[in-house]
Amino acid sequence: MLNIEIREGDISACEVDAVVNAANNHLWMGSGVAGALKRNGGPEIEEEAVKKGPVAVGEAVVTGAGRLKARYVIHAAVMGQDLRTSAASIRQATENSLKRACELGIRSIAFPALGTGVGGFSLQDCAHLMIGAVRAHAVQTRLERVVFVLYGDEAYCAFKAELERQTENNKKE
Repeated sequence: MLNIEIREGDISACEVDAVVNAANNHLWMGSGVAGALKRNGGPEIEEEAVKKGPVAVGEAVVTGAGRLKARYVIHAAVMGQDLRTSAASIRQATENSLKRACELGIRSIAFPALGTGVGGFSLQDCAHLMIGAVRAHAVQTRLERVVFVLYGDEAYCAFKAELERQTENNKKE
């Protein structure tokens, strides 16, 4: 059974098999989640990622994790060079990240709130899309643990409330 956790903190310190990077489609690592992963994991993460780009918005690619506690970084391209995102690209990038995790045969993965930083996407809508995608994927995965590691109280509260809402709705069905 898949365990979904919500926590506030620094995703680069998370002890999971893979962490997800909220990426642009050229896979350059600037600020926010990408900056924390690069700063704590080392520049080799970005060097490897850039060699695999550019990719289509919504796609996800895997690199090593450098000095991070995770073994892999899954770069989820939620926006192009215009730094704008959409519900469709967030859903697709989440689904493709989960597919890469399955291909790797890993058991645990950590996600940030994709597209809500530079991309400016609503935290509530992001939580709905991402948690929904994870729950839909749960029936076809070997994943045991999905952790949403969020920056700030507002993001934490949005994801916690959405997980509770979807869990309650699932019990009614």
